[in-house]
Amino acid sequence: MTKDQKNEVIEVLKEKFSQYSNFYVTNTESLSVAQIGKLRRACFDKEVEMKVAKNTLIRKALESLDTEKYSGLYESLNNVTALMFSENPKEPALILSSFRKALNGEKPVLKAAFINGDIYTGDNNLKALTQIRTKNELIGEVIGLLQSPAKRVLAALLHYHEKQAAGTEVAPAE
Repeated sequence: MTKDQKNEVIEVLKEKFSQYSNFYVTNTESLSVAQIGKLRRACFDKEVEMKVAKNTLIRKALESLDTEKYSGLYESLNNVTALMFSENPKEPALILSSFRKALNGEKPVLKAAFINGDIYTGDNNLKALTQIRTKNELIGEVIGLLQSPAKRVLAALLHYHEKQAAGTEVAPAE
């Protein structure tokens, strides 16, 4: 690989790290070519970008953006590394979990994850990362909580109106 090619890879990686606030660092070393192909297709189907690069180039890209911000990731840059970039913080974790279930195995291994500025290191965090709530899920919950009292008021008014229309005596609520 020439110096120009290496610089080009570093620039592409810098662009991805800047574009996405969520990415996973995985070890795909023991996977066959066919298995890696399946993993790439699963990522493509879920709008997750998967990139494989040399660890030194990944490190140089991260260091050129912000040495301190990514410092917790450097020790996970060893062996064969595949990066998974996603807008959704839990989608790569779901892909890795379902991929493992299909293979009845422990591969690919999660080395680290960078989620909205927080770093999770080690494969033991995979299960917790599958349970992260996305921004849209949290917004949905808040909206549901806000709507609940209004729905009860509307239901009570509707019930009151139906009783009046039926001609039955309804005592006003106190």
